[in-house]
Parts: sequence; structure tokens; C-alpha cells
Amino acid sequence: MDNRTVLTDYVRRMTAALMMADVKTVVISPGSRSTPLAYAFASTKGLDVYMQVDERSAAYFALGLAKASGNPVVLLCTSGTAASNYHPAITEAYYARIPLIVITADRPHELREVGAPQAIDQIRMYGKHVKYSVDFPLAENNPDIEDFIDRHISRALSVATTAPRGPVHLNVPFREPLLIDFNRETPKMTFKKRFKSVDSLDASTAQQISQLLATSEKGFIIAGEMPIGFDKAAFWNFAKALEWPVLCDPLSNLRTEVPEQCIALCIDHYDALLKSDAFKEKVVPDTVIRFGAQPVAKPLSLYLKKVRPATVIAVDESPEFRDSLGVVTHHIQTSSETVMKIIVDKPKTSYTELWTMANEAASAITNKYEGVAGDEGIFAKTLFEHLPTESDLVSGSSMPIRDVDTFFRKTDKDIKIFANRGTNGIDGVVSTAFGIQAARKRPTWLLIGDLSFLHDINGLIVTRFHEADLTIVIINNDGGGIFSYLPQADAGNHFEELFGTPTGLTFGHIAAMYDAQYAAIHTPEEFGMELDKAKEKPVRIIEVFTNRQANVKAHRDLWKQITDRLDRNE
Repeated sequence: MDNRTVLTDYVRRMTAALMMADVKTVVISPGSRSTPLAYAFASTKGLDVYMQVDERSAAYFALGLAKASGNPVVLLCTSGTAASNYHPAITEAYYARIPLIVITADRPHELREVGAPQAIDQIRMYGKHVKYSVDFPLAENNPDIEDFIDRHISRALSVATTAPRGPVHLNVPFREPLLIDFNRETPKMTFKKRFKSVDSLDASTAQQISQLLATSEKGFIIAGEMPIGFDKAAFWNFAKALEWPVLCDPLSNLRTEVPEQCIALCIDHYDALLKSDAFKEKVVPDTVIRFGAQPVAKPLSLYLKKVRPATVIAVDESPEFRDSLGVVTHHIQTSSETVMKIIVDKPKTSYTELWTMANEAASAITNKYEGVAGDEGIFAKTLFEHLPTESDLVSGSSMPIRDVDTFFRKTDKDIKIFANRGTNGIDGVVSTAFGIQAARKRPTWLLIGDLSFLHDINGLIVTRFHEADLTIVIINNDGGGIFSYLPQADAGNHFEELFGTPTGLTFGHIAAMYDAQYAAIHTPEEFGMELDKAKEKPVRIIEVFTNRQANVKAHRDLWKQITDRLDRNE
């Protein structure tokens, strides 16, 4: 068997093993050393293959695909620093529990550490930011290597898709020549099937949890970011049986498609409510149960850490359950859906009504909010009101996600909200949005700040290779707006150069470079009219100019209106 045939069988076997483990999508960053696998992926029916020439953007694009689809996505690059550029997105995937299958092509062993070009130490290069890492052997006509490929790929996919889900790394060396035989059939696999276990709670455990919830007099549910495909109907049935208020983080996607009978239970203004000292004193809980990650809102975190409820239950599939506040008293290591099967029947209490009435008061004020010149909140509010059903919203970190939390109201529309909150970074957001849109095939809107957009302008390159349907709303406040809310904003010394970081850049020329539809907006009225216009190109960029100082004042004035009303007990 010649070298070309051996190499072909090697990469065909890898491809078949990945597909047997339910991989359907591959993102490729072009390069020489990864040629055999790139050819194998591109010539295999049943695989969706995407190209992105910028590795950092490619990794975030794959992240978006995996985040939105809920399925593992393969990410392939050549050797050297190409693999280094994957690291930021891999870190995000690790903390956000997203199943990326990272394959880095490598030089053969004889070219490592001898000064060969594009040869760096790639063994376990992602450290603790991947759940599993393996260095593959070189291709050779050896049945032991065939068994190795079949089983290690199955193991890698099992690790990536087992809670807590996350990225895995396969380092695959190739020796030249790198061409394969496109007409050769896939070799027969030696590994047959994976079986995934189904979580369940024994009767005794279910009874203990039911008792904890049933005996509580003042309890609420926290819903953090939930995975795509989460059973919303089961959740609302559980909440309705408890008759507890549900503090819905926007990334829980429980603010959308809310059942009519559960509208009152959906608390979407908790961030503002928990800024009122009078309200906080009234609603001190004895029991809290949290599904998903810790929410965005800082006031909720500070409140829980201060009052430390007697019972705080975290439902988390991982043994390393998330508890950055150190307040969790009970950890249920299972899926959210499993806990929602527990039967608890409680009458509605005055405690729930306290939350409902306060939330309605805050909603009334927010609905009338008209903003001021330079304010970002009114633009976010206007955008959310214009979003059509059966569309998706992607939020950047820093101010955009906080405006989503403040201004995205509960609705019966079918809108899904996404953001990279595994590490809360501002990088790779544009690429993530394109990946989400590619996976879900729905009109998608991205709300992003100017610095975050600058960080991932290369993400736009993907539009040269694939179809897209993305509207990008850039909030250009000429710098880092979130820092204006922190104590250092009042210090004065060096604030602008260290935190404000104004660039003076605008993005009309970037839109022109990528043939995107573009509009520059300065007022809410202009913005509303622009949103009413038809989208004429695959990518639309709406640049909204705001003022950081005016934005801070407007937000604080809104929150003060709400807290004043609550403090007056209206």
C-alpha cells in the first residue's frame, strides 16, 4: 500500500469516526499542513463545511455554530501560530460549555523543535481550557492505528458532549506529500456505537427536593443562560406548580414565548428592582433554586451574597457546579429537565405578588422611557421593539448585554438571545454572530460596541465565502462605555487613556469594503426610520453615535425613577 493510499485511509477514517459521533459541521481555516483532512472533509457528503481565513474569527464562528445548534462542531487549522489564534474562542467554549472539536494539523515528529517553519509545541497547548487532549500518531498501514483513531475520536466526542460540555483537542501530525486519493472509499470502522446515559433522580432524592421546595414560604427561581433546545414548556409547568417568581436572565430565553398563564411569574426587571433598598428588605427569600449559569445582573449577585438565603439550590450537570458567590447550599447534579419532573404543588402567596406588582411598576416606567441625546438605552429599546418574531438577537458584552437585561421585555414573540458569557469577553463577537446565523438560518441582529466590533472586524471575511443574513447595530460611543459606570470614572487621572480609550474611528468605510448596507444614525427618530427600511444586502451595518457621559446619566435616572416608586410603595 503506497503512502498516498495510507494517508487517504487515515483521514477518511477520521472523517467517518467524527460523523459516526454525530458531527455534521466543520469550519476550516486554510493552510498547507492540514490539506489531507481539509480535502477529506470537503469531499465527504453529509458534512456542512465552512471556510474562514482568519483563525481567531474562524474559531468564534465555530463557537457560534455550536452554541446555536447545540451540536459539536469541528474546527481545523494548519500548524504553528494558526493554532495559537484559536485559543481565545477555545477558552470561551470551555467556560461556556460549548462542544468544539479542535483539530490542529502538526509537523511530523522529526520536524519538531529543530527550527522547522510553522513548527511550535502544540502538545496540550490549550492546557486546562480543553477537557481532553491527544496527540495522534502519523499515518501508517497498521491496524493498531486504525483502532486508535476510531476509539480516540469516539472518546473525544463523548467527553465534549458529556456534562459539562466543552472543547477537546486533537493534534494530528502529517508527513509530506499531503495529497489524497479522492476516489478511494472510506475504510470499514472497527468501533460501532456510543450510548449516552439518561439522568434520573431516585424516589428518595426527588422526595427530599420536593420537601425543601414545599416547605419554603418565600422562594424564587433564578433562570440563567440555558442551552439551546431547553424544554421551556417543562420549565414553566414547574414554575407554575410552585407559583414562584422567576428572575429571567435574558440569556435564559425565558423572556420570549412566555405562556399567557405564566406572564405574571416572569420577572424581567429584577436588575432595577434590586437597586431599591426598601424592596430588597421586603423580599428576602428563604429558598432560591437556580437553573443555568449565574445571571448577568450584578445587583442580584450582591443581594444573594448579602442575605445568604437558608437554602440555595444549584441545578448543574457538572460536579464542578458554578457558585462564584459561595452561597449554594444544595447541588443537584443532573439536568434541569430532570428536576422539573419533581412534583411540587403550592398555592400562590403574597410574596409572589410583591415581585409581580413591583415588576409591573418598573415595566410601566421603562415602557415610557424616551431617553436623552447621546443615550444608548433608547436605541436598544427601539431595536428590541422592532425585532420580528422568528429572529435571533446576539449581544456583545459590557454595555450591550446590560441594555438587553434592562430593555428587552418579556414577549410572546419567537426570539432567541445569544451572547458569549462563558468568559464575558469582547473578542470574537462578530464571528460568533455569523456562526449563530449560519446554524439557525434565521434573520439575526447583533448589538455590539465599537471596541468589540474593532476587535473582530476580520469576522466579516466569512461573508466572502458563505451566505449571511445579519444586521449589525454598532453603538459607537468612541471607547469603552462600561468603564464609565465604575469608580475609576470619577478619579479623573488617566481615565480616558487607560479606560475610555477613544479611537475616533467610524465604520462606513468598513461597510463599503464588504459591500454592506450602511447607515449612520444620531437620533432615536432616525434609528426607528432606518429599522423600518427594507434590508437590501446580506450584511447591514447601522452605526449609532452616542455619548458615554450622557448614557451613564440617562441609565441612572431611569433606575432612580424605579427605585423612587418602589421606595414610596406605589
